[in-house]
Amino acid sequence: MTRRPYLTLMALAAITLVSACSSQQDELKAWMEQQRHEVQPSVPPLNPPQKFNPRAYVGADGIEPFSTQKLTVALKQEARQPNSAVAAELNRRKEPLEAYPLDSMSMVGSVNRKGAPYALLKVDNLLYQVKAGDYLGQNYGKILKITETEIELREIVQDAAGEWIERPTTLQLQETAR
Repeated sequence: MTRRPYLTLMALAAITLVSACSSQQDELKAWMEQQRHEVQPSVPPLNPPQKFNPRAYVGADGIEPFSTQKLTVALKQEARQPNSAVAAELNRRKEPLEAYPLDSMSMVGSVNRKGAPYALLKVDNLLYQVKAGDYLGQNYGKILKITETEIELREIVQDAAGEWIERPTTLQLQETAR
């Protein structure tokens, strides 16, 4: 029975606390109502949407940026310059292996004929013999040196500024698994 007075005391404390909070809550509600009436929001009006004016696409009438026509014009302009690296390449007859990209070719061996090194290239399941001075690849690749394990060549390519530069390239011997 000693517990009962304790519970009663606790209940009285809780009621007193709730009644005190309710008076503070009434004050808070009154203050919020007063602020709601005093403060006027200032929201700037939205701009009306702009009218859409459709335009016809005119890019279809121009030259495609990656077209062979544009490349041909650029090559011809470059060839007119006397000291151009491309000028000599455009004036010579193309060799058969220049129709294939370098990444489609693989060096499968090398031989020496009459003291001159030759490389054996496999392209489209056909075998070709090439020597120093021959051309291959689509970037005016000229073979400079042939060793037992690689072909050294130089290509003529355009850099980011559109200038023609020489770039050294190698084709490594591809060993096949047996």
